[in-house]
Amino acid sequence: MIKQYQKVRLKTGEEAVIVEILEQDKAFIADVEKGDGEYKTDEIRSEDIKSVFVEVETPLAEAV
Repeated sequence: MIKQYQKVRLKTGEEAVIVEILEQDKAFIADVEKGDGEYKTDEIRSEDIKSVFVEVETPLAEAV
């Protein structure tokens, strides 16, 4: 399940952040990184997504 604000890699190789879920596991609004710090807000579908970034929680004492 893809969650709001989760980072994904598109099949185009671009990275994107999900900002709104239009239809769970099917359609999303995402900020797509276009390079040079530029982003474009666009609608993407699950078939556009190659992979999902998974965060690993680290205790604060270990992260500092």
